[in-house]
Parts: sequence; C-alpha cells; structure tokens
Amino acid sequence: MILEERRHADPSTSYVAGLHAKGVNKILEKVGEEATEVILAAKGAESSGNVEELVRETADLWFHTMVLLGHMESSPAAVLEELERRFGTSGLEEKASRSK
Repeated sequence: MILEERRHADPSTSYVAGLHAKGVNKILEKVGEEATEVILAAKGAESSGNVEELVRETADLWFHTMVLLGHMESSPAAVLEELERRFGTSGLEEKASRSK
C-alpha cells in the first residue's frame, strides 16, 4: 500500500513520513482536526445542499485515519473485516455484544 511505502520515506519530503516521525499524538491531532472539519462541513451541507466540502473533508479524515491505523500496526483491511463481521447484525445487537 502506498501509505506504507511513504511511511518509510524521508520525512523532509513525505507528509506521511513526517506524521509518523512526529508520533501518535500528532497523528491523533490531525484525526481530531479532520473530524471537526467533517462535522462543520456536514452542518454547512445541511443548510446549503452542497456536499462537495463534506466529501473533501471526509476524504481527509479517512486519509489521516489510515495513517493512524498504519502507525498502530493495523490497516484499513482490518476495519473492513470488522465491518464485514458486523454485517447482518443489527446495530443494537452489535453494540450490546461489545465487551465493556
């Protein structure tokens, strides 16, 4: 995956490598920023009917979340597997089955 390749690139020339070099707290900061921007874009889209900004901000959130997963030695594939596991289970049943 390209994000894994960029993780090992020169941090001075790769945004992804730079995030990894700065550590998990910097990556979490970016995920939080992007999540906030998704919320704001959704509110804007609700009133304007234009979802273009929401799509762009969601792409940024997904990107930074994938960087976080890689940093934590996981992957988007693991998330997809979890979603597949949940498929066919009602949301309420799935939530009740989580260990507390």
